Amino acid sequence: MTELESMLQYQEVDGKLRALEQEIASSDERKKYFSAKKFLEKASEKLEVLDNKAVSLEKSAKLLTKRYVELAKSLDDFANLDALIEQGADISFYKKQAQALSEQLRGIKAELNQIIASVNAIQKDYASLKQQTITAQKQFKEYRVKYNEVKEGKASEMEALETELKKLEKGCNREVIAKYKAKRKEHIFPVFGELRENRCPFCGMDLPIAMQSRLAEGKMIECDSCHRFIYTT
Repeated sequence: MTELESMLQYQEVDGKLRALEQEIASSDERKKYFSAKKFLEKASEKLEVLDNKAVSLEKSAKLLTKRYVELAKSLDDFANLDALIEQGADISFYKKQAQALSEQLRGIKAELNQIIASVNAIQKDYASLKQQTITAQKQFKEYRVKYNEVKEGKASEMEALETELKKLEKGCNREVIAKYKAKRKEHIFPVFGELRENRCPFCGMDLPIAMQSRLAEGKMIECDSCHRFIYTT
């Protein structure tokens, strides 16, 4: 077997291995497994965000409650308003102060109501997220087993192909195979292609005369444009 034949055979066998990898990657078991895994990875972050919001709202509620109590106590000053008026105090002054305090108290009460609504919403989101997390944990365990079963079902076939690839690699150009593997990691396939009308069969680039001459000598060349390998028979 020539070096070219070895490399083409290598790609053919690798294509079978790639097909198995894609079959596993596109399986429902894998999709559901990784979906549950991704959810669980994000769930802890989301729960932490909700906890931080709850803590922040609690602090705000305490400050507002303290302010509300202080303002409410200020209204005690108006308990003896009748006596002050009898002594000639300006009623309009006290009336304006009482109105101002009442407006502040109403504002604080409205803010507290908003905080209570926000806390209730957080509690609802927390409960929902917690339930979703429990469900995702069950699915994660279930589909991890099923996904492993899918991989195990293809393991012997994949091992046989990998063993064959190691044998074929011995008859291949080391530099070319190294570049082939790099392309393979980039999910580029096929990497070896036959010359088509003096053009690269992948990107369609016209090949210079020098490259065509090398191909005519039976050598494999690398396309200057897409960096895949071209051969001719």
